[in-house]
Amino acid sequence: MPGPLLENLRGTRTERRPVWLMRQAGRYLPEYRELRASKGGFLELVYDSEAASEVTLQPLRRFDFDGAILFSDILIVPHALGQDLWFEAGEGPRLAPPLVDGVWQNLEKAFHHFDPVYRTVELTKAELSDEVTMLGFIGSPWTVATYMVAGQGSKDHGATRALAYRDPQAFQSLVDAIEAASLEYLIGQIDAGAEAVQLFDSWAGSLSPAQFEKWVIAPNARLAAAIHEARPGVPVIGFPKGAGAKLPAYARETGVDAIGIDETTDPVWINGELPSEMPVQGNCDPMQLLAGGEALEAHARGILDAFSERPHIFNLGHGIDKTTPIDHVHQLLRVVRG
Repeated sequence: MPGPLLENLRGTRTERRPVWLMRQAGRYLPEYRELRASKGGFLELVYDSEAASEVTLQPLRRFDFDGAILFSDILIVPHALGQDLWFEAGEGPRLAPPLVDGVWQNLEKAFHHFDPVYRTVELTKAELSDEVTMLGFIGSPWTVATYMVAGQGSKDHGATRALAYRDPQAFQSLVDAIEAASLEYLIGQIDAGAEAVQLFDSWAGSLSPAQFEKWVIAPNARLAAAIHEARPGVPVIGFPKGAGAKLPAYARETGVDAIGIDETTDPVWINGELPSEMPVQGNCDPMQLLAGGEALEAHARGILDAFSERPHIFNLGHGIDKTTPIDHVHQLLRVVRG
């Protein structure tokens, strides 16, 4: 029997509301910080399959979540496409060379970087009960492209947006390359044991409506269709953070099985805008979880009520903040699970 998370993703509303949290395996846990320090760096931890599996399992031991999200990073794909990848302490990821002209063909592919991640999935899945769903993921092509073009994160993704306007053919070529590598990577995760996958489009909110159609909806639709064809029955969760009023179009046009919504979206509004049978994931504000208290409980109950008549996976509207007290996670779970 599939667990409640997988059942809801497949369209069956369960009595038990499934819950997992984005970035649930991470810096708010002391056991994670200890393990990362012993490995010397983030990327070293990601590529150590045994250690990455241990990180994936750590939050399940504390909280009995309904999903185990693979511990990895969305920038494994550009690393596999041939960009150098490293993490600057306190400043985040760096990629070289920056693809400000969109030209990626001179890079030397290194798809062997996927192999330890597949092994992480295998090791983790072997430790999970049937009730817990193994989740894989990628960063969607637009979001990954913003890092590849700029060589790092940015506030407005200006270099990438400018390239997409200035030379749409070159940018399309880059998006196509990310898309092809991402599909191979997702299929590999599924074959290693992932039962559902999430497409993280973390920076979808920075685009105009027309650009959103071209660089968010279109590539995610192609990925969802390809996964459904290659591995029927594996649900795809689409998460276009910041999409706002464009969320209903994303849900209609991408063909994803479930849609993740961020904390800026009114759950009552989006519940009325989506097909009644479509599974939804979200959308507790990570800062509300950080604050805790009675307001957190009221916030969580409002989300539960808004989605009480449809398949729903309780989650955050984005990743858990690293300073979140562990007691607040326990408090949230008491509300969600009654």
